[in-house]
Amino acid sequence: MNLQETVLIQLRDLILRGEFEPGQRLAEQQLAERLGASRTPVRAALVTLEQEGLVEANETGKFLVRQFTPREVADAIAVRGHLEGMAARLVAEHGVSRQLQLDLQACLDDGDNALAANPLTYESYADYAAMNDRFHALILEACGNRALQRAVALNNKLPFAPASAMLPMQGTVTLDRDWMLYAHRQHHMLFAALKAGEGARAQALAVEHTEVAQMNLRMALERRAETEQVLPAIRLVVGR
Repeated sequence: MNLQETVLIQLRDLILRGEFEPGQRLAEQQLAERLGASRTPVRAALVTLEQEGLVEANETGKFLVRQFTPREVADAIAVRGHLEGMAARLVAEHGVSRQLQLDLQACLDDGDNALAANPLTYESYADYAAMNDRFHALILEACGNRALQRAVALNNKLPFAPASAMLPMQGTVTLDRDWMLYAHRQHHMLFAALKAGEGARAQALAVEHTEVAQMNLRMALERRAETEQVLPAIRLVVGR
C-alpha cells in the first residue's frame, strides 16, 4: 500500500473504533501529526471517507464525523442482505464448483466446532467470527458479478453493515448462543440451496439471514453502556 491508502485505512479504523465523537471536527493538521503523514494524504482520505459516508463536510468545507440514526444502520444491513441474496442466487444458478463446495463445507465444520462450546469461550467466538466472514466472502467472490462485489464493499464501509460487525455483542447473554446456532443453521440451509441450484431459495435465505444482525443491532442499542465496552463505534449511532 502507498501512503495515501495507509492513511485512509488508519483513519477509517480510528472512526470505527470510536476514537472520535459523532459530529466532531476532523482537523487535517492534527490528524496528519497523529498519523505521521502530511496533510495531502489526510485530505484525500477525508474526501474518500465522505464518499463512503463516514464523514461529512459542513458549509465551510470542514470535515465532521458523521452521525447515524438507527434507521440508517438498519437500512445498510438490509441493503447487504439484498446484495448478498443476489450473489447467492447467481452462485446457485451458475453451479457450485467442487472447490467452492469444499471451502464452504470447511466453513460449516469450523462453525459447528466453534459453537460446540457451551458457554462460548472468547476463542470459540473469535473462530466463529472468522468463519462467518470467510463464508460470506466465498459466496460473494463466486458470484462473478464485479459491480455487485463493489456495491457490497462500499456498503460494508458503513458502521455495523458487514456480516460480522454486530457479532461482538454475541455471547454476552445466554440467549445469544442460541441465536448464533440459529444463524449457523441458516448457513447450512443456504449451502444446501446453493448445491441444489435453488436460486430463489438461496436468495431468500441470504436476505432472511440478516435479520439476526438486525436483532443484534436492536439489542446493542438497548444495552448501550455494555455495547460501548466492545463496540465503541456504537456512539456514532444517535437516537433509538
